[in-house]
Amino acid sequence: VIRPEPCHVCGSRIRFGKTAIKCCQCQLLLHTKCREQCPSLCTPRPPHHAWPREGVLADFAPSTPPLVPTLVVQCVTEVETRGLTETGLYRVPGAEQLVREWKRKLLRAGGVLPALSSVTDIHVVCGVLKDFLRGLKEPLVTFSLHPAFLRAADIPDDAASDTALRQVVSKLPPANRDTLAFLMLHLLRVSHSPDCKMDVLNLSRVFGPTLVGHSSANPTPLAIMDDTPRQCKVVARLLSLPPSFWKGFVETEQENLEPM
Repeated sequence: VIRPEPCHVCGSRIRFGKTAIKCCQCQLLLHTKCREQCPSLCTPRPPHHAWPREGVLADFAPSTPPLVPTLVVQCVTEVETRGLTETGLYRVPGAEQLVREWKRKLLRAGGVLPALSSVTDIHVVCGVLKDFLRGLKEPLVTFSLHPAFLRAADIPDDAASDTALRQVVSKLPPANRDTLAFLMLHLLRVSHSPDCKMDVLNLSRVFGPTLVGHSSANPTPLAIMDDTPRQCKVVARLLSLPPSFWKGFVETEQENLEPM
């Protein structure tokens, strides 16, 4: 043992320089004396790849569709499990320090995430999801397609606007498109919960800057002023699209969206 770690059988720490037994399949570590008490079966762990501290969405997406990052799936699952009775979901902030700590912990864990059930305040989980999306190098609505989303949402005729938005969504990179679809279905469930008191307008105000952002990493003050109300309009229009449209992107491989 080079780095002291706890024995998975007795729980006490295996000290530096001591001989230990480690399973080559599941990486279970234990004292040599605890070998007899070790469970006979093990579950191979998937290869561990820590995520980058920042990147585009595809850097965090799995290799099989739907291409929704595990962090997003796990946060959404936790929120829907115990958060749909919370007033002000996504509007009420979680403790900043806890949000930063959990985001750092999840990014460091990579694809094998620790359970979020130990996070007492569900608003912290909401904060982690929002902070992850805000921290991407470019928003879910990519820089190149940003103007097209704004133009589509500005079309006064609802049917024409919906058609234009569907076309622009289909042009997104697969990971961005699948994740946007997954989030839209989630936000629609939040908007339909009377306890949350978060209708489409409230959610679009919260998620407009996060999901739509600007057309560049360093927008001018004038661009920020022009974009801000239109960001909310884009999200509101996206949430007005029928759930069947969004389900078409994520339900073909729905079993892959089970949180790890």
